[in-house]
Amino acid sequence: MDVFLQQVVNGLSLGAIYALIALGYTMVYGVVELINFAHGDVYTLGSFFSLAILAALGVSGELHGAALLGVVVVTVLAAMLLCGIVGVLIERLAYRRLRNAPRLAPLITAIGMSFILENVMQLWRGPSPVPFPPVIPNPGVTLGGVTVTTKEGLAIVLALGLMVALQLFIANSKLGKAMRATAQDREAAQLMGINVNTTIAATFLIGSALAGAAGFVSGVYYGTTWFFNGFQAGLKAFTAAVLGGIGNIAGAMLGGFSIGLIEAIATQYIPAGAQWSNVVVFSVLVLVLIFRPSGLLGEALPDKV
Repeated sequence: MDVFLQQVVNGLSLGAIYALIALGYTMVYGVVELINFAHGDVYTLGSFFSLAILAALGVSGELHGAALLGVVVVTVLAAMLLCGIVGVLIERLAYRRLRNAPRLAPLITAIGMSFILENVMQLWRGPSPVPFPPVIPNPGVTLGGVTVTTKEGLAIVLALGLMVALQLFIANSKLGKAMRATAQDREAAQLMGINVNTTIAATFLIGSALAGAAGFVSGVYYGTTWFFNGFQAGLKAFTAAVLGGIGNIAGAMLGGFSIGLIEAIATQYIPAGAQWSNVVVFSVLVLVLIFRPSGLLGEALPDKV
């Protein structure tokens, strides 16, 4: 039982990273019905931005106390801001002119943007994995045979905190209401005085900022980053968004944590589980979509005309 519970903790911390990335996928799809395949690479870019910020701050090892808190807050906020700006630029330069084009055009453009970001990061930091400084000490708290480390706690708490903040923002702020109106009917929202271009740009800003936070958490959690990380992480996060019900914020979080749990438990209990975990994850996705095509928390909606 202790082994199982330990894998649950590992799965939740891994799923927290997927969930943060999945929030960006589900927000963009909910508003403009675009699958932004470059989003996974924005997440990787967040880890590279975090490295650059830590280097600029002169951080190369563990910190403690107020210094640790200050560095973490500054690095996360700066990485989120920079990734948010990148997201806005991608929307403005690559997607906006294709908003009313056939759906295949923005889809191919998104794949192209993914390749562009990957190659930019490869040119910036090289083709090999880059070590991430061990900024956060990683002591563990053992409860009944289950150990929860600082890094695992950071991933879970940050993901849940940002999800709650995002839910409150979407439900109560003027911009959040504009996002919901734009998602429901773009033309009607525009007729009611909502600036659709600004609303969509803000959606990309927030979604990409969340990916930037995930990039920092990932770098701290794994102790390394690589220009190609976004491909697999983005695929898992997109799977999480679909599993939970794409367009649903709580569904994206549920899907992310579910994917992390399935992956951790499959790795532990299936022979050669590390090689078969992806098979198990996508098999579960297929089964869920067969019986509930809209996802776990999604709602079946009529096509927009």
